[in-house]
Amino acid sequence: MINDPKMVLRCENLSKFYIERDAKIQVLDSISLEISAGEKIAIIGSSGSGKTTLLNLLGGLDKPSTGSVEVVGSKWSDMSENQRASWRNRHLGFVYQFHHLLGEFTSIENVAMPLLIKGISISQAKIMSKEILSQVGLINRYDHRPSSLSGGERQRVAIARALVSHPACVLMDEPTGNLDYFSSEAVLDTISYLNIEFDVSFILVTHDTNVASKMDRILSLKHGDLKAYDLSEKIIRPPINA
Repeated sequence: MINDPKMVLRCENLSKFYIERDAKIQVLDSISLEISAGEKIAIIGSSGSGKTTLLNLLGGLDKPSTGSVEVVGSKWSDMSENQRASWRNRHLGFVYQFHHLLGEFTSIENVAMPLLIKGISISQAKIMSKEILSQVGLINRYDHRPSSLSGGERQRVAIARALVSHPACVLMDEPTGNLDYFSSEAVLDTISYLNIEFDVSFILVTHDTNVASKMDRILSLKHGDLKAYDLSEKIIRPPINA
């Protein structure tokens, strides 16, 4: 159990492998990780390195071959499927490369979805959703559908949806991977602001070293192993006039 009130997520000896044609394919190998409250962590790695697999295990969306994951003091393995869904909705937020907003609903309706699932009234859910949309700079776009928003705006709505329940940690899978440089910078600025405003932790997986450089701590996933990584000599910065 997590006894440190500042610790929001921990995994120990986390492994994931598959058996294919009698061959063992090791994706993740005995990974241990601790995330403190308010910490921003980037996990970098090449395509196919297992970044998304790791994120799914941390979020309780997949089961490890070995090892355990604790979120706010409780292990996924000790919960039923319904308990995991409830714990996930209470303590975690998710943001993906593609925003996964529902096209037929407005920004405020998309953001309110997690609150309605929790049983919060429609009127209260709208108040809370407007507040978080204001925090991400989109209060004037609350009644717009995703089709009328820019890529960066859609992603900020997705971030608002992830934060509306005030989770302990938000898991982000390539959140800027489908955006241009300026939209990416706006999203990263939003993450930094919300991190300070709500003291929420972020775990962000990316192949972009520029994105990783904005986080507090950077880890590299390679050959199933997760290690600390120094980007000081490898950060690719855009031209000054870009």
